[in-house]
Formats: sequence, C-alpha cells, structure tokens
Amino acid sequence: MDWRLRLDEYINIINKEIEQYISSKGDKNKTLIEAMEYSLKAGGKRLRPVLALASYDIFNDHVANILPYACGLEMIHTYSLIHDDLPAMDNDDYRRGKPTNHKVYGEGIAILAGDGLLNYAFEIMLRDALTHNNIRPFVESIHEIAAAAGVNGMIGGQVVDLESENKAIDAETLDYIHLNKTAALITAPLKIGAIIAQADQEDIENMGYIGENLGLAFQIRDDILDIVGTQEKLGKNIGSDEGSKKATYPAIHGIDHSIEKVKELTSNANKALSKYNGKARFLSELSNYLVSRES
Repeated sequence: MDWRLRLDEYINIINKEIEQYISSKGDKNKTLIEAMEYSLKAGGKRLRPVLALASYDIFNDHVANILPYACGLEMIHTYSLIHDDLPAMDNDDYRRGKPTNHKVYGEGIAILAGDGLLNYAFEIMLRDALTHNNIRPFVESIHEIAAAAGVNGMIGGQVVDLESENKAIDAETLDYIHLNKTAALITAPLKIGAIIAQADQEDIENMGYIGENLGLAFQIRDDILDIVGTQEKLGKNIGSDEGSKKATYPAIHGIDHSIEKVKELTSNANKALSKYNGKARFLSELSNYLVSRES
C-alpha cells in the first residue's frame, strides 16, 4: 500500500476514535467541551498518534490495543498547543489556519480547555489500562507519556525556551529545548507502540532512538519553515521565532547546516528502521516526507 494511503487510513482510524471520546456534549460544562473540541478537531497532521499506530503495527496487528493511548497523546499535544498560543507564551493568533483557541473562547476558557484535554487524556488511558489482565505494558506506557509531557520533558523544554528568549544561548541549551519541548512527545508514541505490542527491550530502545532523531529533525524543520515557509501553507504566523527573539537551529548553526542536519537525523532514523524490513516501510517513507514538508 502507498504510504500516503496508509497515512490516511491511520488518520481516519484516529479521528473516528477521537470522535467517540469528545462528541458527547455536557450541559453546564458545554462551553468547555466545545473549546476542547474546537482545537482537537481543527486539523493537524495527527503525527503523534500515527507514529504510535505505525510503531505498534511493526510488532503486532491488533491495533485496537493502542488506540486509547494514541488518542491520549493527541489530546496532550493539543493541550500544549492551546497553552503555547496564549499571550503569556507565544501569543499567536492562528493555529492550523484557524484563530487560536483563546481568540475564539477567551484566555480563561482556553487555559481550562487545555487543562481539560490533559486530564481527559489520562482518564481515557487509565480507564483502558484497568480492563487488561496484564496491566504492566499499559501502565508503563502511561508513565512513558507522562514523563515525555512533564517537567523533565515537554514542559521542562518549554520553560527553558521561555527563559532563553532575548538571550544568546549555546547549542547545548538549544538541543535541550528541542529534545524536550518537541522530540520527547515524538519519541513517546514510537516507544509505547513497541511497549504495548510487547516487543523486546532492544526494540523498545531502538524505537526510542528513532523517535529522538525524528523528533529533533521535525523541530529543526519547523525552525527552517518559520524562516522560509508561508502562512498559507503553515496555517500559523511565520517569523514568530525571530520576532520574539527565540533561539532556533538556523539562528545558531545557519540555514544550510540546519537543512543538512535534518537529512542526517532522518538518515539515522531510517538506518535504525531498516532492521524491520518491509514492516517499517511506512515509517521510513514518513520520515523522508518530514525532511521536505512545507507545513
């Protein structure tokens, strides 16, 4: 199957599952649910849940086992975007081609919508974990996701990113920001796919290595697109990193070196994927796409 058709298949599976979780409207909390739904259904690549499904498929074909965790990852990612767009953070007006959550619902509701998605993600995952006789791989996966999203992962990277604005930082600090703010939540889905599929420890660690390389490549490509991309294709403001004086890979290393670094990291990921032969074809093709994407 062509990798783009497989991508569409994964996305359709994920969207149907998300619809089941978020479609029911409350009464008193209706505005909260609508705000959560607004950002969760605003489009996007569904990259993180797709990676979870693709990783799982290498080791097992019973995809239903991974779906609650894939959806939880997307909810956590979406919460982070809502908060990231707030005036106190990046102060962005557009996300995925639409007004950001706080522009539609106000800052207070946007904060609570993000909080709601974060908590609901863990509610969904824990509820599913409790249905399994062998609970360990599912709880281990929830721990992996929590760590990737937490103080020593995404949030930690975001803090250092904020503290680094208007400052000259070194390459090591920038790598910390990128590896934690972005790559951690790309590494986690690849690892949990292997964990829930009950792959051996060597494969779990290999998927983690692949995730770190892909995650860093993905963020560097984002840095590049903030310079050479267009708002129409990106669906968000361009030049925002330079405007807020944020440290980026091109700012420290230059645009040409940044492009080469993305290729190097993607090559690392593809070499590690090669041990799985045809089973990893989709992930390899997706990696190659991420090198040259324009959005």
